[in-house]
Amino acid sequence: MAGHSQFKNIMYRKGAQDAKRAKQFTKLIREIVVSAREGLPDPESNPRLRAAIAAARQANMPKDNIERAIKKATGGGDDTEYTEMRYEGYGPAGVAVIVEALTDNRNRTAAELRATFSKHGGSLGETNSVAFLFNRVGEIDYAPEAGSPEAVFEAALEAGAENVESDDNGHVVTCAVDDFAAVRDGLEGRLGPPRSAGLTWKPITTVQVDEEPAGSLFKLLGALDDNDDVQRISANYEIAEDVLERLAA
Repeated sequence: MAGHSQFKNIMYRKGAQDAKRAKQFTKLIREIVVSAREGLPDPESNPRLRAAIAAARQANMPKDNIERAIKKATGGGDDTEYTEMRYEGYGPAGVAVIVEALTDNRNRTAAELRATFSKHGGSLGETNSVAFLFNRVGEIDYAPEAGSPEAVFEAALEAGAENVESDDNGHVVTCAVDDFAAVRDGLEGRLGPPRSAGLTWKPITTVQVDEEPAGSLFKLLGALDDNDDVQRISANYEIAEDVLERLAA
């Protein structure tokens, strides 16, 4: 199980998703704005916008909020420019962390993330300081009700995906970056809109983390996730199920 997926799972178990709903909406709206500006404001002809809207709906964002975000991007009086940035560093136990952000102030975001890493026993590094420990892949995430593991695997195979991981939390399909658009569209034709779809960093190898550093690691990841500029976090850790259960208790 990928590190960033474990983080999401344990945060869900602790009931933190509800407490972070407002921040989640802020991040989703920012992605909708950037997606709409990057291509056409019509989701049917803009796959990134279509994925952003699907993620917003999955998070139960009201339709009015989604429509306002699209209008904001297409002449709604807000000229804020967001830049996609990648930050890399190490957390407790030597875990490599990649943070992807959408920011309107790169200096501010870098300073905030550097302080967050330092406060929680980590360190922010230079670009490409940990990227070699990951592969860049396309990732399409479906809810459990999208289909059985067998059905999702068959659909993914036909679409040209490289791998499928299914568990109680859903189905995660990965593919080569160059194949991402075709795989995403093929799966959408068979299974409907995904919970999320995009490019991410998948660990090549993982670091086994024990209970004590795991607590510090989750504090770091949680603090990073609290930053409004942060869109996605990838980390190369592995934690035993019994440790996860004790942390979630």
